[in-house]
Amino acid sequence: MFKKILIIGCGLIGSSILRAIKNKKLSKKIFVLEKSKKNISKIKKIKSNCKFIKTINKEIYDVDLVIISTPMSEYEKIIQKLNNTLKPNALITDVGSTKQNTIKLKNKSLSKKIHWILSHPIAGSEVSGPEYGNKNLFLNKWCVIIKEKKQNLKKLNLLKKFWKKIGSKVVLMNANDHDNIFSITSHLPHLIAYNLIKTAQDSEKVQRKNLIQYSAGGLRDFSRIAASNEVMWRDIFFSNDNIIKGINLFTKNLNTFKKIIQNKNNKKLLSRLSNSKKARRKIVQLKQDIAKPDFGRE
Repeated sequence: MFKKILIIGCGLIGSSILRAIKNKKLSKKIFVLEKSKKNISKIKKIKSNCKFIKTINKEIYDVDLVIISTPMSEYEKIIQKLNNTLKPNALITDVGSTKQNTIKLKNKSLSKKIHWILSHPIAGSEVSGPEYGNKNLFLNKWCVIIKEKKQNLKKLNLLKKFWKKIGSKVVLMNANDHDNIFSITSHLPHLIAYNLIKTAQDSEKVQRKNLIQYSAGGLRDFSRIAASNEVMWRDIFFSNDNIIKGINLFTKNLNTFKKIIQNKNNKKLLSRLSNSKKARRKIVQLKQDIAKPDFGRE
């Protein structure tokens, strides 16, 4: 499918892409740019026959596809180097979780001779690092490709084909819709998880008791989400303005719950609780999860 692919950043997502490319034989040669020596030693165990490079240099001039899989705060310096190195008509994509900010950067900094079509595979995890990578990470998971005006349709179709080859269900979306949707379905839940764990830690200090050792399923599941990579989530929270609207709506609903409980309004509380089940049923019906109960991991 490609002669040469370059993966920049090879943690969980990058190494999973590497494994998937190797498994599906999608490129004759794969370059990997990874700064961490510890990660490089772990990637070598994959035996993907990739070539490690230390910097973006003339060696990757004729790469067909570049996949940026680093924290979004690194994008700008990466793009500046790619501008001066890549052949004309090369294709870049990324795996970042917010897109309006990335489009601004692209429009400001990207060379006109290069194509950058934004991607977002919805296939992350709370763990990070190449040792957790999986060739099937993207299987039957959504991958959002950002549709823009004046896009090269040949390159767009090529990128769609790539994500489908490694198992993704591809959907096209504009950047505004993307950031709005994922501010509620992904970014706000992570922020709530971080804040809930902070609340539990603060409660331990106030009560001077080890509360966390008695974690029930609820706190346990939130703690899994809150174990996610802090640099990645810092970049997401800072780059998606929609998160503020989400926080405001969440706070409004939380205050309403507070009043209902204070007033012991049985009818309203039962209505809200039972209504929430509809969302769970919908998620299962759409095959975003299974209905099997989770009583703890084996």
